[in-house]
Amino acid sequence: MSTFGGLNTAYTGLVAARQGLNVVGQNIANANTDGYTRQRISTSAIGATASTGVFSQGARVGEGVAMDGIARLASAQLDARVRATAATAGYTAVRANSLASVEDSLNEPGEDGISAKLDEFWAGWQTLSNGTDTAAPAALLLGTAGELLTLISEGYQAVSDEWSSVRSDLNNMVSELNGAATQVAALNVQIRQTLATGGTANELLDQRSALTTTIAALTGATVTEQADGTVDVLVGGNALVSGGTAHQVKVEANAPRVMQDAGDVKLVWADNADTAVTMDLGEMAGALSLLGSTNATGTGGALAEAAESYNSFATDLRDKVNVIYRTGFTQADDDGPGQNGNDFFALAIGIPAAQGLSIVPQSSADMAVRASATSGAFDGTIADAIAQLGAGFATDKDGAIVSPSTTWSNFVTKTGVLTQTELQSAALASSMSSGAANQQLANSSVDLDEENVNLLMFQHAYQGAARMMTAVDEMLDTLINRTGLVGR
Repeated sequence: MSTFGGLNTAYTGLVAARQGLNVVGQNIANANTDGYTRQRISTSAIGATASTGVFSQGARVGEGVAMDGIARLASAQLDARVRATAATAGYTAVRANSLASVEDSLNEPGEDGISAKLDEFWAGWQTLSNGTDTAAPAALLLGTAGELLTLISEGYQAVSDEWSSVRSDLNNMVSELNGAATQVAALNVQIRQTLATGGTANELLDQRSALTTTIAALTGATVTEQADGTVDVLVGGNALVSGGTAHQVKVEANAPRVMQDAGDVKLVWADNADTAVTMDLGEMAGALSLLGSTNATGTGGALAEAAESYNSFATDLRDKVNVIYRTGFTQADDDGPGQNGNDFFALAIGIPAAQGLSIVPQSSADMAVRASATSGAFDGTIADAIAQLGAGFATDKDGAIVSPSTTWSNFVTKTGVLTQTELQSAALASSMSSGAANQQLANSSVDLDEENVNLLMFQHAYQGAARMMTAVDEMLDTLINRTGLVGR
């Protein structure tokens, strides 16, 4: 190597140290930037130029340092784990939040719940059986029955409102997904062009990583990296993003008369409505599982099944009370044909049973509580039989009748168990997601102590390269300007 070659070696050291300082400065500046991944300068030694022949000088020193690029210190394995756990956490969180809302609307156990009002309803019949000669017990019973029907209607409406809320949230998720997919496709193009021209696309990669994590949380998507720097985002095995192309999804569903008749709400590809978008995880999959219709096994959409349980309970209450009440006589009934056969509850046609239930008698004179037309005014046989229904002691030709209170209790228990299961799953999934995110941050986030050490390292490297350049410059000055001056 010539003496002048030493200047170039020192110069490469200056360039590498300066770029290292620039990268450290970028890391420090973005220490608090969400989604930023720390960077490091990547260098390699420049080997000596091969020289052979008569005038070769044998072993030669290398010619400095080359800056190969700026590495982004991310882990593909940790990124994939973050996406996978975010998908699971998103699915369970949507279901747990919705089911918890339904459970809260039950007000069970408590004074404002249907169970407590049912107890008052049965007690009202028992009181009426002991005091049919006064209007007060009948009026109290009719008031309690009205409050019970109001609670049933309000409970059903709470489930209906939650269904509408989840349906609206699904629309918002679709908009968010389509927007994120479009941005990922645009970033793919920018990254591919930047890398093809030898540039650095680390900040663009950070933006794309954040967007793909969002998409995974929504849909459970998987991400496949390509050799040109782009990524393909797959949902249910189909490409949501491929290179610079983003496909859109949309919600397909008929306007339901009631939520149980909605049919399964589903997602389809906007450019191919005949192909459904399949997903098992993510917030959107959680929403779809809640919005499904009922089925014969009771394992359909959780909200539709809850609404159907309200309707079944209302119908069961009407049928079991009426089957006993119809055998009774009012004060005005006699033995003539068609005089008995009264109903206590009526059910409107064309609307959900939980909201269509109404009370037929309006006063004590309308109450059919006598066992026959010849029974005295104090006969409370029918009222007593209905009171026993609340305790589960009533019977029909097939044997014991299951109390409507038991039917309601079973629904409350089922809802509580399902909700607690989802809440526990959501807590576990959230913990796993947080753990994966923390591991990712530990690997990729900026450590200011480490950056300060690197800052000093590159600062001293720069100073050392500068002193080397000064030393070589002095050697050249001596060689050029002072050679031959000795002794003059």
